[in-house]
Amino acid sequence: MFFVQMSGFPGSGKSTLARKIAKRTGAVIIDHDIVKTALLLSIEEAPIDVKLAGKISYNIDWSLIEFHLSEGQAVIFDSPCLYEEMVEKGTDLSKKYNVKYKYIECYLDDSNEINFRLKKRVRMLSQIKEIQSEESFKYTIKNSKKPPEYKCLVVDTKQPLESYIREVINYIHE
Repeated sequence: MFFVQMSGFPGSGKSTLARKIAKRTGAVIIDHDIVKTALLLSIEEAPIDVKLAGKISYNIDWSLIEFHLSEGQAVIFDSPCLYEEMVEKGTDLSKKYNVKYKYIECYLDDSNEINFRLKKRVRMLSQIKEIQSEESFKYTIKNSKKPPEYKCLVVDTKQPLESYIREVINYIHE
């Protein structure tokens, strides 16, 4: 059994890769965008601070992740992983449930390609439309939070998915 923590800038291919991993392994996906969008839609009449909505939705995500791990299911957390607390929570839960912890970063250092992907996808309420600034994009991809004591896999998601999926599956099972 395993817990995969996805990482990467929005539009880098996390959800696409998470779905492919789930199909091949039978793992459950907890998608942060689905949870946050559901929260935002359920409180449309009572506007809420975006940061608070993010915090609440992450708490829901982690509750679902813990439930599935406690039931003996492999879990993939589809989220950008921008905060150290995210990595700590993921590694702690992996230890608590005695599952392999895996960290997969979808890396795409091409703002034009990211913007193309963001604009062509069917956007959920919680998702960004486009990169706000080149500066913040570069900062975000250079400062992803990784667990120092675990082997992490970084995949070049500018390449076709089929060119790296075997490496990803092998990494998860090692």
